[in-house]
Amino acid sequence: GILGVVKGYYGCVEAQGRGTLHCHMMIWIEGALNPNEIRDRVLKDDEDEFKTRLLSFLDDTISNFLPLDPEPSLSVPASKFHPCSVRGIDLQTEPCDWQKHLKKDLHHLVGRCQSHSHSKTCYKYWKGPPDPKECRFDLDENNTCPTSTIDPETGEICLRCLDGMVNNFNSTILQAVRCNMDIKFIGSGASAKAILYYITDYITKSQLKTHVAYAALELAVAKLGQYDAHDDDLELRAKRLLQKCAHAMISHQELSGQQVSMYLMDFEDHFTSHSFRKLYWTSFESYLNQQEPSPECYVPKSNDTTE
Repeated sequence: GILGVVKGYYGCVEAQGRGTLHCHMMIWIEGALNPNEIRDRVLKDDEDEFKTRLLSFLDDTISNFLPLDPEPSLSVPASKFHPCSVRGIDLQTEPCDWQKHLKKDLHHLVGRCQSHSHSKTCYKYWKGPPDPKECRFDLDENNTCPTSTIDPETGEICLRCLDGMVNNFNSTILQAVRCNMDIKFIGSGASAKAILYYITDYITKSQLKTHVAYAALELAVAKLGQYDAHDDDLELRAKRLLQKCAHAMISHQELSGQQVSMYLMDFEDHFTSHSFRKLYWTSFESYLNQQEPSPECYVPKSNDTTE
């Protein structure tokens, strides 16, 4: 495979603000060490060969620079059209010229899909002076590092960055999917926890915002009208209220056209190599609280005293 022999994978499809669908995926490689094992080995003085092979693999897998144009006069389909709208180089190309044409195609792809230019979106969380004005995507011309290194004290792996304005990519994957991408090596416990938190937060988050839900409930109650004790059956009225609340909340969910089409066409909203048991988190958390209450979460109330 491109990254090695894949042992397992899990990916979820997400829609961004403009509705475009994209996939976040984690891949486990056969024979790969876990973050703790990697840290233990890179901190040893007699593991120079392992460190060299690890950094060589990462440098070969992850790139972040604009490839040179092999020949300015050379024309490939991506030279005439947007690189994302074509399938790659012309299949009629002579085999001896394939490498040159592939490099030209990659040059256009990285330039259009991976190269970043700052906009208002980059600074939408900036509060203004005296806070530093930094791109929220952590892309900056000065964020460069010529070589990949390993901190001998902490074992932290710092990958090379040849262009601070180019997002990480894998050339083979980029030329296959032909759209913007990102790739990250999870080589530390902190990175693993951050990725795990992000995925858990995504797959458990509600599609309906709280303020939208309350507005939908208010609309449902208003549509139900005033209660008339002489004409309305209380049980029937309660059922109607539940129905109207459910319909109102469903109708107020923010789904893009791409998401709706994806479900109508029975496309997957997640991809996985393994089957998992369902975990009902609310019930699980409630059970844990009953068995082992957290002292910091339950502060005993002080008894009122009267004199």
